[in-house]
Amino acid sequence: MELQKMFELQKVLDRRIETKHRLEHENIFDKKVLALLVEIGELANETRCFKYWSEKGPSARETILEEYVDGMHFILSLGLMFGFDRLSGEAVPGRGRGTGDLTVKFLEVYNAVYRFQREKTAESYMALLETFYELGELLGFTREEIFRAYVSKNEVNHRRQEEGY
Repeated sequence: MELQKMFELQKVLDRRIETKHRLEHENIFDKKVLALLVEIGELANETRCFKYWSEKGPSARETILEEYVDGMHFILSLGLMFGFDRLSGEAVPGRGRGTGDLTVKFLEVYNAVYRFQREKTAESYMALLETFYELGELLGFTREEIFRAYVSKNEVNHRRQEEGY
């Protein structure tokens, strides 16, 4: 399953970053949550779905997909912190409910992040993952597109670590 493979790739990247920056014994949960919230905001900004005052359209689909997978990196990383990667086979996130208003879906994602931050449970994590997949569906992305874009961005993130990003 693509989700399990993404968890495996994320685990390697996380270990690399934690080792390089000597974070193995640091609690960076809140930093990851804030990073995720920022990435979701950047994604919303590229869609321009909330900019009722503007006539300018959304960014290119590829740009939006790249921002989406940036958020996926942090969601996976948060799941790894609690061992929730083992739950990925138990549920199929985003079961075709990626419909409705994009602005409302972004707010649902934010609420799911806040819930997970408070509760740190498997249930709240799976709800976050599912809501984020639904956002991807609403943005018109297939699971295969998300997977390919994730793998590509994961490779970029490894190169950035080599280059001192």
